[in-house]
Amino acid sequence: MTSQLHPDAPVRPRVVLGVGGGIAAYKACEVLRRLTESGHSVRVVPTEGALRFVGAATFEALSGQPVHTGVFEDVPEVPHVRLGQTADLVVVAPATANLIAKAANGLADDLLTNTLLTARCPVLLVPAMHTEMWEHPATRANVALLRSRGVVVAEPASGRLTGKDTGKGRLPEPSEIVELTKLLLARSDALPRDLEGLHVAVSAGGTREPLDPVRFLGNRSSGRQGYALARVAAQRGARVTLVSAHTADLVAPAGVELVGAGSAEELRVAMHEVAKTADVLVMAAAVADFRPVSLTGHKIKKTDRDPEPVALTRNADILAELVEHRRPGQVVVGFAAETGDEGTSVLDYGRAKLKRKGCDLLVVNAVGDGGAFEGEDNAGWLLSADGTEVRIAHGSKAQLGATLWDAVRVLVEP
Repeated sequence: MTSQLHPDAPVRPRVVLGVGGGIAAYKACEVLRRLTESGHSVRVVPTEGALRFVGAATFEALSGQPVHTGVFEDVPEVPHVRLGQTADLVVVAPATANLIAKAANGLADDLLTNTLLTARCPVLLVPAMHTEMWEHPATRANVALLRSRGVVVAEPASGRLTGKDTGKGRLPEPSEIVELTKLLLARSDALPRDLEGLHVAVSAGGTREPLDPVRFLGNRSSGRQGYALARVAAQRGARVTLVSAHTADLVAPAGVELVGAGSAEELRVAMHEVAKTADVLVMAAAVADFRPVSLTGHKIKKTDRDPEPVALTRNADILAELVEHRRPGQVVVGFAAETGDEGTSVLDYGRAKLKRKGCDLLVVNAVGDGGAFEGEDNAGWLLSADGTEVRIAHGSKAQLGATLWDAVRVLVEP
């Protein structure tokens, strides 16, 4: 798609960023900055309450567009109708309990609530409120009603709230809100509530096998793919346990239980424990195949003579063990980071691994030259035990996650 005024210039996705009147309104500035810097055209529509926390000048400076709250401003442009009609996505962050109640009941007493009524694009509401407000039956009923109409109401995070309070109701981090925004712009049906009632376990990151007190054998996994899988599953309604090895300083996704693991053996123990209750197991972590036979109790020093060779032994095959011990109806998904060679392609290696491991689904990624590891995007193939093969086009790791959960949902018993 290109612009009519500048045929060679791509059209920038049009996002309306609504901002509710909560203390978390300051985080909307970072959401706005990230979206504009990544090429989105963002129009900020705050409530009057939001402007008590962040001034209009801040939103105007970051977006490059005017900021209004009422329907009697810029009347010739009919903004209370036009904004919703022309947007590609409406995001409200934070969405307060009051704003959610208005949206659920069709009230329209300012520019933002009018925009929500006229929007014919996907709508993402990101709640932020005290735990008692989030758990109140009125709020739960309003959220359920909005979701039944197709509105994506995100799961809030848990953590520090206003004052000394902690609990569920915290606004997710701006990076997570932006990731969900980009996912819905790429695929509007990516976040249905179709995993409710399921417990899924996802492993992520790279394991580290200690060599001495300061050195280890590791790999280049950032953990981003596993975290994206967990994030999408939680927003689709699943109870999610994320078993995380070492990552690139990633923040736990909203609504996800985080379990830490360092070495391959620690990750193995954690996955077997969560497998006792999980309906779906996804092994997205990059697990070291080998570990040193022995751990040196002191730092190995430089010497004039050649150091002793490091003897290695194999780690357990966690994916194969999970398949062997799975319960009836339990779905097991593996990941294969492969490089091809002169005689065998990446896909051929993936097919062989699927047959050898015996899992239900296998995601095959080509690694090297910036592929899969450390990057923001991913691509590959989704192989199924029934012989189905689906090419996963290049896109965000959240998009790959949505594709995988689509396939998992078909396999899970209703």
